[in-house]
Amino acid sequence: MTEQTRALPLVLTPPKGRGKPPRHLADLDAAERKAAAEAMGEPAFRVKQVATHYFGRLERDPAQMTDLPAASRDRIVESLLPPLLTSVRTMEADGGTTRKTLWRLFDGALVESVLMRYPDRATICVSSQAGCGMACPFCATGQGGLQRNMSTAEIIDQVVDGAAAMARGLVPGGPGRLSNVVFMGMGEPMANYKAVIGAVRRMVAPAPDGLGMSARNITVSTVGLVPRMRQLAGEGIPVTLALSLHAPDDELRNELVPINTRFSVAETVEAAWEYARTTKRRVSIEYAMMRDINDQAWRADMLADVLNSYGDWGWVHVNLIPLNPTPGSKWTASRPEDEREFVRRLVAKGIPTTVRDTRGSDIDGACGQLAAADA
Repeated sequence: MTEQTRALPLVLTPPKGRGKPPRHLADLDAAERKAAAEAMGEPAFRVKQVATHYFGRLERDPAQMTDLPAASRDRIVESLLPPLLTSVRTMEADGGTTRKTLWRLFDGALVESVLMRYPDRATICVSSQAGCGMACPFCATGQGGLQRNMSTAEIIDQVVDGAAAMARGLVPGGPGRLSNVVFMGMGEPMANYKAVIGAVRRMVAPAPDGLGMSARNITVSTVGLVPRMRQLAGEGIPVTLALSLHAPDDELRNELVPINTRFSVAETVEAAWEYARTTKRRVSIEYAMMRDINDQAWRADMLADVLNSYGDWGWVHVNLIPLNPTPGSKWTASRPEDEREFVRRLVAKGIPTTVRDTRGSDIDGACGQLAAADA
């Protein structure tokens, strides 16, 4: 690896010059909701009525909000629920149980979300940024660069859309409930911390203040922004933390995950362990398997030793991810026999390990493939 690779700049803040998304109900706390009602010249309970429709009934159509006065219904809803996401297209895979939607934001930025229905659950993978500034070379999103952070409401609107699709039977299998949210779409969630935590709080708050989801069914991923990982541990919200590690040694991880030049493997894993110790929630270690790059048996032993150095009390679980192809990439998935040996080595050292069930790779909707191409 060259010194030029080590010095690769990371974009942790979005470019300047873009306006802010319209203010939305999901952006507002209790005091701001009251102020919004006063600004509209409406009693405070009007905002609660709209919130009941949006969070409780997953409804955004003013025509369905018949408890609002007809003369001012459109004005109230337009003020509190301005359109944030415009669907460009939806692609389906796995018999329609995997749905990838390309969204255009108010300023023309493009993001994607992926809704996946399984026999026992339904999960939506949401984006937290338009693009990503982490520059991981094997990830299509990272290669596109960062455009901007998304707002709390832009994140929540992806979840509401997925929940509504499930509730209304738009996904094969009949009406159902959205049970899980993973921040594994476009962007580095910890680099948009305030909006992401705001979205998590809206997800777990009971209706009409939020969606009433279980924090244990929400996963926040990160490539290892250590200060934010520590901050998350103190939030008092027991979400699952997923650390995208991808290599157990600094030399390789510096190349695969450039933020590692700021926060080493040791610092990053220690922050993950501190999260587990504080929250009593098991951390997931995400590890994309790349042929002849990070899938050697000796690296499995090294990974196990790194994780076991913090104790064997079950604080961690390794989730191996078969690398998904991206156009023009030199990176390819591991051979099946190498993947099996990697699993065997980890398990032999007492590390619970699974291999991720890849969904949506044929529609570029799998992990590392989201690029929001409007073509």
